[in-house]
Amino acid sequence: MIDPTLPLCDLHRHLDGSIRLQTILDIAGQHGIQLPANDIEGLAPHVHIDSSEPGLMAFIARFKYLIEILVDADACKRVAYENIVDAKHEGIDYVELRFSPWFMAQRHGLDPLEVVEACLDGIRTGERETGVRANAIGILSRTYGVETCHQELDAILACRDGIVAVDLAGDETGYPANLFVEHFKRVRDAGLHVTIHAGEADGSHSVWSSINDLGAERIGHGFRSIEDPVLVEHLMKQGIGLECCPTSNLHISAVGAYKEHPIKSLADHGVKFCLNTDDPGISAIDIAHEYNTAAPAMGLSAKQIRQSQLDALDMAFLGSGDKIALRSTGINEA
Repeated sequence: MIDPTLPLCDLHRHLDGSIRLQTILDIAGQHGIQLPANDIEGLAPHVHIDSSEPGLMAFIARFKYLIEILVDADACKRVAYENIVDAKHEGIDYVELRFSPWFMAQRHGLDPLEVVEACLDGIRTGERETGVRANAIGILSRTYGVETCHQELDAILACRDGIVAVDLAGDETGYPANLFVEHFKRVRDAGLHVTIHAGEADGSHSVWSSINDLGAERIGHGFRSIEDPVLVEHLMKQGIGLECCPTSNLHISAVGAYKEHPIKSLADHGVKFCLNTDDPGISAIDIAHEYNTAAPAMGLSAKQIRQSQLDALDMAFLGSGDKIALRSTGINEA
Protein backbone atom coordinates (compact mmCIF):
# COMPACT_ATOMS: atom_id res chain seq x y z
CA MET A 1 0.00 0.00 0.00
CA ILE A 2 3.03 2.32 0.07
CA ASP A 3 2.95 4.61 -2.94
CA PRO A 4 6.44 4.45 -4.51
CA THR A 5 5.83 7.74 -6.33
CA LEU A 6 5.80 9.59 -2.99
CA PRO A 7 8.54 10.00 -0.38
CA LEU A 8 8.23 7.66 2.60
CA CYS A 9 8.60 9.31 6.01
CA ASP A 10 8.65 8.03 9.59
CA LEU A 11 8.09 10.94 11.99
CA HIS A 12 7.60 9.04 15.26
CA ARG A 13 10.48 6.63 15.79
CA HIS A 14 12.34 6.30 19.07
CA LEU A 15 16.05 5.94 18.47
CA ASP A 16 16.53 3.97 21.69
CA GLY A 17 13.59 1.73 20.80
CA SER A 18 15.17 0.80 17.48
CA ILE A 19 18.25 -1.17 18.52
CA ARG A 20 19.28 -4.32 16.68
CA LEU A 21 19.41 -7.55 18.65
CA GLN A 22 22.86 -8.24 17.20
CA THR A 23 24.06 -4.86 18.50
CA ILE A 24 22.80 -5.74 21.98
CA LEU A 25 24.75 -9.01 21.81
CA ASP A 26 27.89 -7.34 20.43
CA ILE A 27 28.13 -4.55 23.00
CA ALA A 28 27.13 -6.81 25.89
CA GLY A 29 29.90 -9.22 24.88
CA GLN A 30 32.48 -6.44 24.65
CA HIS A 31 31.63 -5.10 28.12
CA GLY A 32 30.81 -8.28 30.01
CA ILE A 33 27.12 -7.45 30.39
CA GLN A 34 24.95 -10.38 31.45
CA LEU A 35 22.05 -11.10 29.09
CA PRO A 36 19.31 -13.74 29.36
CA ALA A 37 20.59 -15.35 26.15
CA ASN A 38 23.70 -15.31 23.97
CA ASP A 39 22.09 -15.53 20.55
CA ILE A 40 19.41 -13.64 18.62
CA GLU A 41 16.84 -16.43 18.86
CA GLY A 42 17.18 -16.63 22.62
CA LEU A 43 17.29 -12.89 23.20
CA ALA A 44 14.33 -11.96 20.99
CA PRO A 45 11.56 -13.03 23.41
CA HIS A 46 13.06 -10.77 26.11
CA VAL A 47 13.02 -7.71 23.84
CA HIS A 48 10.34 -8.20 21.18
CA ILE A 49 6.62 -8.12 21.88
CA ASP A 50 4.38 -10.60 20.10
CA SER A 51 1.24 -9.83 22.10
CA SER A 52 0.25 -6.91 24.35
CA GLU A 53 1.65 -5.53 27.58
CA PRO A 54 -0.80 -4.35 30.28
CA GLY A 55 -0.04 -0.65 29.77
CA LEU A 56 2.49 1.97 28.74
CA MET A 57 4.86 1.58 31.68
CA ALA A 58 4.97 -2.21 31.21
CA PHE A 59 5.86 -1.60 27.57
CA ILE A 60 8.66 0.78 28.60
CA ALA A 61 10.06 -1.98 30.82
CA ARG A 62 10.87 -3.83 27.57
CA PHE A 63 13.66 -1.29 27.06
CA LYS A 64 15.69 -3.00 29.81
CA TYR A 65 18.28 -4.70 27.61
CA LEU A 66 18.30 -1.91 25.02
CA ILE A 67 19.33 0.60 27.69
CA GLU A 68 21.68 -1.88 29.38
CA ILE A 69 24.12 -1.72 26.47
CA LEU A 70 24.32 2.09 26.25
CA VAL A 71 27.56 2.02 28.18
CA ASP A 72 29.34 4.99 26.59
CA ALA A 73 29.22 7.59 23.82
CA ASP A 74 30.47 5.09 21.23
CA ALA A 75 27.52 2.80 21.93
CA CYS A 76 25.07 5.71 21.60
CA LYS A 77 26.67 6.79 18.33
CA ARG A 78 26.55 3.25 16.94
CA VAL A 79 22.86 2.88 17.76
CA ALA A 80 22.02 6.24 16.17
CA TYR A 81 24.02 5.43 13.05
CA GLU A 82 22.38 2.02 12.67
CA ASN A 83 18.96 3.65 12.94
CA ILE A 84 19.70 5.55 9.73
CA VAL A 85 21.08 2.48 7.97
CA ASP A 86 17.98 0.52 8.96
CA ALA A 87 15.73 3.34 7.74
CA LYS A 88 17.51 3.12 4.38
CA HIS A 89 16.85 -0.63 4.22
CA GLU A 90 13.16 0.03 4.90
CA GLY A 91 12.99 2.44 1.97
CA ILE A 92 12.48 5.49 4.18
CA ASP A 93 13.42 8.81 2.58
CA TYR A 94 13.07 11.00 5.67
CA VAL A 95 13.08 10.03 9.35
CA GLU A 96 12.75 11.97 12.57
CA LEU A 97 14.51 10.13 15.38
CA ARG A 98 13.56 11.07 18.90
CA PHE A 99 15.39 10.18 22.08
CA SER A 100 15.55 11.06 25.76
CA PRO A 101 19.15 11.81 26.74
CA TRP A 102 18.38 11.26 30.42
CA PHE A 103 16.71 7.90 29.78
CA MET A 104 19.68 6.79 27.68
CA ALA A 105 22.26 8.15 30.16
CA GLN A 106 20.93 7.09 33.54
CA ARG A 107 21.73 3.34 33.53
CA HIS A 108 25.51 3.85 33.26
CA GLY A 109 25.77 7.37 34.68
CA LEU A 110 26.59 9.05 31.38
CA ASP A 111 26.50 12.80 30.85
CA PRO A 112 23.21 13.58 29.03
CA LEU A 113 25.00 16.20 26.94
CA GLU A 114 27.50 13.55 25.83
CA VAL A 115 24.56 11.33 24.84
CA VAL A 116 23.02 14.09 22.71
CA GLU A 117 26.31 14.82 20.98
CA ALA A 118 26.97 11.13 20.28
CA CYS A 119 23.49 10.53 18.87
CA LEU A 120 23.72 13.58 16.61
CA ASP A 121 27.14 12.41 15.42
CA GLY A 122 25.75 8.98 14.55
CA ILE A 123 22.74 10.45 12.77
CA ARG A 124 24.83 12.79 10.63
CA THR A 125 27.29 10.02 9.75
CA GLY A 126 24.38 7.83 8.71
CA GLU A 127 22.91 10.62 6.60
CA ARG A 128 26.17 11.13 4.73
CA GLU A 129 26.64 7.43 4.03
CA THR A 130 23.06 6.50 3.08
CA GLY A 131 21.47 9.62 1.61
CA VAL A 132 18.52 9.31 3.99
CA ARG A 133 17.38 12.70 5.33
CA ALA A 134 17.07 12.77 9.11
CA ASN A 135 16.29 15.15 11.93
CA ALA A 136 16.58 14.66 15.68
CA ILE A 137 13.91 15.33 18.29
CA GLY A 138 14.91 15.64 21.94
CA ILE A 139 12.57 14.05 24.47
CA LEU A 140 11.85 15.21 27.99
CA SER A 141 11.02 12.10 30.01
CA ARG A 142 8.23 13.39 32.24
CA THR A 143 8.51 10.26 34.39
CA TYR A 144 11.69 11.65 36.00
CA GLY A 145 9.88 14.76 37.22
CA VAL A 146 9.90 18.49 36.58
CA GLU A 147 13.39 19.34 37.88
CA THR A 148 15.16 16.51 36.10
CA CYS A 149 13.42 17.51 32.88
CA HIS A 150 14.92 20.99 33.22
CA GLN A 151 18.37 19.37 33.34
CA GLU A 152 17.48 17.16 30.40
CA LEU A 153 16.35 20.21 28.46
CA ASP A 154 19.66 21.95 29.26
CA ALA A 155 21.48 19.14 27.44
CA ILE A 156 19.10 19.29 24.48
CA LEU A 157 19.28 23.07 24.11
CA ALA A 158 23.09 22.98 24.33
CA CYS A 159 22.90 21.17 20.96
CA ARG A 160 19.96 23.09 19.55
CA ASP A 161 21.62 23.49 16.15
CA GLY A 162 21.30 19.72 15.69
CA ILE A 163 17.81 19.37 17.17
CA VAL A 164 14.64 20.24 15.26
CA ALA A 165 12.02 19.79 18.01
CA VAL A 166 11.35 18.74 21.60
CA ASP A 167 8.85 16.13 22.75
CA LEU A 168 7.36 15.15 26.12
CA ALA A 169 7.05 11.40 26.68
CA GLY A 170 6.74 8.88 29.49
CA ASP A 171 4.02 8.54 32.13
CA GLU A 172 1.25 10.65 30.60
CA THR A 173 -1.28 10.08 33.38
CA GLY A 174 1.13 10.57 36.30
CA TYR A 175 2.85 13.68 34.92
CA PRO A 176 0.35 15.82 32.98
CA ALA A 177 1.43 18.36 30.39
CA ASN A 178 0.66 21.42 32.51
CA LEU A 179 3.58 20.59 34.82
CA PHE A 180 5.95 21.41 31.95
CA VAL A 181 4.80 24.87 30.84
CA GLU A 182 8.14 26.49 31.74
CA HIS A 183 10.09 23.84 29.87
CA PHE A 184 8.24 24.36 26.63
CA LYS A 185 8.39 28.11 26.89
CA ARG A 186 12.16 27.61 26.82
CA VAL A 187 11.75 25.28 23.83
CA ARG A 188 9.68 27.77 21.84
CA ASP A 189 11.98 30.65 22.81
CA ALA A 190 14.85 28.62 21.35
CA GLY A 191 12.98 28.44 18.03
CA LEU A 192 12.38 24.69 18.16
CA HIS A 193 9.23 22.83 17.13
CA VAL A 194 6.98 21.07 19.65
CA THR A 195 5.41 17.61 19.44
CA ILE A 196 3.89 15.98 22.52
CA HIS A 197 2.91 12.42 23.44
CA ALA A 198 -0.76 12.81 24.40
CA GLY A 199 -4.12 11.15 24.04
CA GLU A 200 -2.57 7.69 24.24
CA ALA A 201 -2.57 6.58 27.89
CA ASP A 202 -4.73 9.55 28.93
CA GLY A 203 -7.82 11.18 27.47
CA SER A 204 -8.67 14.08 25.20
CA HIS A 205 -7.98 16.63 27.96
CA SER A 206 -4.31 15.64 27.70
CA VAL A 207 -4.32 16.62 24.03
CA TRP A 208 -5.99 19.95 24.80
CA SER A 209 -3.37 20.70 27.46
CA SER A 210 -0.52 19.78 25.12
CA ILE A 211 -1.84 22.26 22.56
CA ASN A 212 -2.93 25.08 24.87
CA ASP A 213 -0.28 24.84 27.60
CA LEU A 214 2.77 23.61 25.68
CA GLY A 215 2.16 24.83 22.11
CA ALA A 216 2.10 21.40 20.45
CA GLU A 217 2.19 21.59 16.66
CA ARG A 218 1.80 17.83 16.33
CA ILE A 219 0.56 15.14 18.70
CA GLY A 220 2.25 11.80 19.25
CA HIS A 221 -0.55 9.20 19.04
CA GLY A 222 -3.50 11.43 19.99
CA PHE A 223 -6.15 8.88 19.01
CA ARG A 224 -8.19 9.54 22.17
CA SER A 225 -9.02 12.92 20.66
CA ILE A 226 -12.03 11.05 19.28
CA GLU A 227 -13.57 11.36 22.77
CA ASP A 228 -14.19 15.10 22.23
CA PRO A 229 -15.93 16.25 19.03
CA VAL A 230 -14.86 19.84 19.68
CA LEU A 231 -11.22 18.74 19.82
CA VAL A 232 -11.61 16.72 16.62
CA GLU A 233 -12.93 19.82 14.88
CA HIS A 234 -10.07 21.90 16.32
CA LEU A 235 -7.43 19.45 15.10
CA MET A 236 -8.98 19.45 11.65
CA LYS A 237 -9.32 23.23 11.34
CA GLN A 238 -5.87 24.01 12.78
CA GLY A 239 -4.12 21.29 10.79
CA ILE A 240 -2.61 19.72 13.91
CA GLY A 241 -1.48 16.29 12.78
CA LEU A 242 -1.45 13.02 14.69
CA GLU A 243 1.59 10.75 14.61
CA CYS A 244 -0.20 7.39 14.45
CA CYS A 245 1.63 4.24 15.63
CA PRO A 246 -1.03 1.52 15.46
CA THR A 247 0.98 -1.59 16.35
CA SER A 248 2.56 0.15 19.31
CA ASN A 249 -0.92 1.16 20.50
CA LEU A 250 -1.94 -2.50 20.45
CA HIS A 251 1.21 -3.48 22.30
CA ILE A 252 0.47 -1.18 25.25
CA SER A 253 -3.16 -2.36 25.30
CA ALA A 254 -4.39 1.16 24.49
CA VAL A 255 -6.59 -0.40 21.81
CA GLY A 256 -7.77 -3.98 21.74
CA ALA A 257 -7.40 -4.68 18.02
CA TYR A 258 -6.52 -2.87 14.82
CA LYS A 259 -10.18 -2.72 13.82
CA GLU A 260 -10.96 -0.85 17.07
CA HIS A 261 -8.38 1.89 16.46
CA PRO A 262 -10.01 5.36 16.32
CA ILE A 263 -7.74 6.66 13.56
CA LYS A 264 -10.25 5.58 10.91
CA SER A 265 -12.94 7.79 12.46
CA LEU A 266 -10.49 10.65 12.89
CA ALA A 267 -9.41 10.35 9.26
CA ASP A 268 -13.05 10.31 8.17
CA HIS A 269 -13.44 13.65 9.98
CA GLY A 270 -10.53 15.09 8.02
CA VAL A 271 -7.92 15.04 10.79
CA LYS A 272 -4.39 14.96 9.42
CA PHE A 273 -2.35 11.89 10.41
CA CYS A 274 0.62 9.80 9.37
CA LEU A 275 1.69 6.21 10.00
CA ASN A 276 4.87 5.53 12.01
CA THR A 277 6.75 2.71 13.73
CA ASP A 278 7.31 4.14 17.26
CA ASP A 279 9.66 1.44 18.70
CA PRO A 280 10.30 -1.04 15.89
CA GLY A 281 13.08 -2.76 17.84
CA ILE A 282 10.51 -3.76 20.47
CA SER A 283 7.40 -4.23 18.34
CA ALA A 284 9.48 -6.16 15.76
CA ILE A 285 7.95 -4.31 12.81
CA ASP A 286 9.00 -1.97 10.04
CA ILE A 287 7.24 0.92 8.31
CA ALA A 288 5.91 -1.38 5.59
CA HIS A 289 4.05 -3.37 8.25
CA GLU A 290 2.17 -0.27 9.37
CA TYR A 291 1.18 0.60 5.80
CA ASN A 292 0.53 -2.88 4.42
CA THR A 293 -0.85 -4.72 7.44
CA ALA A 294 -1.96 -2.35 10.21
CA ALA A 295 -3.55 0.36 8.04
CA PRO A 296 -5.92 -1.92 6.10
CA ALA A 297 -6.77 -3.80 9.30
CA MET A 298 -7.85 -0.48 10.86
CA GLY A 299 -10.25 0.01 7.98
CA LEU A 300 -8.36 2.79 6.25
CA SER A 301 -9.09 3.07 2.53
CA ALA A 302 -6.34 3.06 -0.08
CA LYS A 303 -6.96 6.78 -0.54
CA GLN A 304 -6.58 7.46 3.19
CA ILE A 305 -3.39 5.40 3.37
CA ARG A 306 -1.92 7.36 0.48
CA GLN A 307 -3.05 10.58 2.15
CA SER A 308 -1.15 9.51 5.26
CA GLN A 309 2.00 9.42 3.16
CA LEU A 310 1.28 12.92 1.84
CA ASP A 311 0.40 14.20 5.31
CA ALA A 312 3.66 12.82 6.72
CA LEU A 313 5.61 15.07 4.37
CA ASP A 314 3.36 18.01 5.19
CA MET A 315 3.74 17.39 8.94
CA ALA A 316 7.54 16.94 8.80
CA PHE A 317 9.65 19.47 10.65
CA LEU A 318 11.32 20.58 7.43
CA GLY A 319 11.40 23.82 5.47
CA SER A 320 9.28 24.13 2.33
CA GLY A 321 12.32 23.84 0.08
CA ASP A 322 13.35 20.57 1.70
CA LYS A 323 9.82 19.23 1.33
CA ILE A 324 9.78 20.11 -2.36
CA ALA A 325 13.13 18.38 -2.80
CA LEU A 326 11.86 15.26 -1.05
CA ARG A 327 8.68 15.25 -3.13
CA SER A 328 10.82 15.34 -6.25
CA THR A 329 12.24 11.93 -5.25
CA GLY A 330 8.93 10.47 -6.41
CA ILE A 331 8.54 9.21 -9.95
CA ASN A 332 5.62 11.52 -10.58
CA GLU A 333 2.81 13.28 -8.75
CA ALA A 334 0.19 10.65 -9.48
